[in-house]
Amino acid sequence: MAERKLTPRGEFDKALATQASRFGVEPNEEARARLGEYFELVAAWNPRLHLVAPCPPAEFAARHVLESLAALPFIHEGATLLDVGSGAGLPAIPCLVARPDLKAVLFEASQKKSVFLREALSRLGLSGRARVVAERFEKIDAPAADCLTCRAIERFTEILPILITWAARVPTLLLFGGESLREALELEGLSFETVHVPESERRFLFVVRRA
Repeated sequence: MAERKLTPRGEFDKALATQASRFGVEPNEEARARLGEYFELVAAWNPRLHLVAPCPPAEFAARHVLESLAALPFIHEGATLLDVGSGAGLPAIPCLVARPDLKAVLFEASQKKSVFLREALSRLGLSGRARVVAERFEKIDAPAADCLTCRAIERFTEILPILITWAARVPTLLLFGGESLREALELEGLSFETVHVPESERRFLFVVRRA
């Protein structure tokens, strides 16, 4: 008998389940179900909003969702996150789904993407723990928070000095990027821990801790 072809959601679920341990995370059954709902939401809105570059479901699971969850070991219990340049809600939404103790403020300058973010938070039952600010981050004062996350902001290395100053009172920065971001962090004189992102060649999570 021929093996039944998986649906896109099925492909996503399978990749999430089989690869999670490589990223040091083990989302429970409820979290995996809600992450599957999130995948379907992004897939439905992506043709209109270009939230992420098109990719197969298994790649979305690893490259976007599991990479986002790789930040969790560096986020203490009960933390509030500032997610700058949130876009599709990465890494904040997967982290909120996997960790019910977290809260977040998602900054997204695009009004259209902000509509998606509010819809996603509502559909996933996260509106009580997160809000969306549809504005460029530097135009308002940084809210009090424990961590800042940033994954795919445009011109990241150029904006980094502004971001660091803006978030001066945030003790932990969790920044995803490549060698150019590492060099920019060194130029700023920051000490940081470098964590290689599994399933990638030159992608890293840079953990900046400040007193």
